[in-house]
Amino acid sequence: MFRRTFLSVTAVAMLSTPVFAGGHSKDIVDTAVDAGSFTTLVAAVQAAGLVDTLKGEGPFTVFAPTDDAFAALPEGTVETLLMPENKDKLVAILTYHVVPGKVMSTDLSNNMMAATVEGGEITIMTEGGVKVNQANVVQADIETSNGVIHVIDAVILPPSAM
Repeated sequence: MFRRTFLSVTAVAMLSTPVFAGGHSKDIVDTAVDAGSFTTLVAAVQAAGLVDTLKGEGPFTVFAPTDDAFAALPEGTVETLLMPENKDKLVAILTYHVVPGKVMSTDLSNNMMAATVEGGEITIMTEGGVKVNQANVVQADIETSNGVIHVIDAVILPPSAM
């Protein structure tokens, strides 16, 4: 009796669970919100009007700076970037952190160049730990329903923003 009830409940649960790409139910934005260490990134994505894009089908690879990475920027930088008159610069910086497609850590190679959504290229180094430009990857391969997040410890800037 117990076994039959357990099997029935398990079957109903499996059939009622939505099916998502790769078995991951949350997109990049929702995953970042739930992580709790990307509040500045999420605020910036909202200010830049990129939420719908990053909730889109993708796939996308996001090199996501933590709140500490944003805090390490010169004082006032984040506040200035979040102003409506600086939206174009903010969009450029954020889209420089995004690569089209799903690039897992196993796909990386030393001195690899990757084109970003912003239009520039990032350099990925794999010797002595993975680096994206000057940022260290501190956590890799956080899979989402529409791509993957790699956590980085610094904000990377496109040449156009310097």
